[in-house]
Amino acid sequence: MFRNQYDTDVTTWSPAGRLFQVEYAMEAVKQGSAAIGLRSNTHVVLACVNKANSELSSHQKKIFKVDDHIGVAISGLTADGRVLSRYMRSECINYSYTYESPLPVGRLVVQLADKAQVCTQRSWKRPYGVGLLVGGLDESGAHLYYNCPSGNYFEYQAFAIGSRSQAAKTYLERRFENFKDSSRDELIKDALIATRETLQGEKLTSSICTIAILGVGEPFHILDRETVQKLIDEFEIVKEDDVPAADQDIAPEQGDSAAPEPAAGTDQGSAPDQGVAPMDI
Repeated sequence: MFRNQYDTDVTTWSPAGRLFQVEYAMEAVKQGSAAIGLRSNTHVVLACVNKANSELSSHQKKIFKVDDHIGVAISGLTADGRVLSRYMRSECINYSYTYESPLPVGRLVVQLADKAQVCTQRSWKRPYGVGLLVGGLDESGAHLYYNCPSGNYFEYQAFAIGSRSQAAKTYLERRFENFKDSSRDELIKDALIATRETLQGEKLTSSICTIAILGVGEPFHILDRETVQKLIDEFEIVKEDDVPAADQDIAPEQGDSAAPEPAAGTDQGSAPDQGVAPMDI
């Protein structure tokens, strides 16, 4: 995107009917590290990629607990996400104190969207440069919402935002029909695979991803690194078993023409679905 005469103010319309400052805020979400959400009938899983600015610094927290029945994963400006998560936490406390019951997820999402929309209509404010995946559980079941900097919100069965999220979306679109009846462990496994798709060939470890879960009889909590690493190891074992079988099928087809160059090509082709990642550049 390039600067033009219509992007100096958030309240200035372009002749094409666009608000460029709002679009810039939505672009900030795409530049953030990936965040992924999935839900079944009973559980919601949130996952994010932990990226540090340098080798000398730690990563910033991307998943926040709002209440026992609500959690949020962010992508974009972390400071904006921290402020909004604090606002959501305050709303849940006030509602619980007043009505002595947990705040419905849909109502909180609408309040959050209204707060974001105000920033698109005031010249002395700027839009929040963060996208939020809000996962929650209430009387109507499990929910997963995406709140956009424009003030729009959408409910999803599964969704991914942030850098290289298109690769994760491709995987989720192939699998989403099975999510409704998935178990807790199956949801976590799908979340880990979708997270790996956004890494573009980088090895998935517990140090570069965070997993959180909530469900029926299970308050929102973030899984510790040891638990996540065990799940990742189980996932990698399955993949390693699949790779030799694929190589054995390819070898007889090459026959006498097997040369060093084709062999290198088969090694690259045997990597499991890693070619999907470069789709979103």
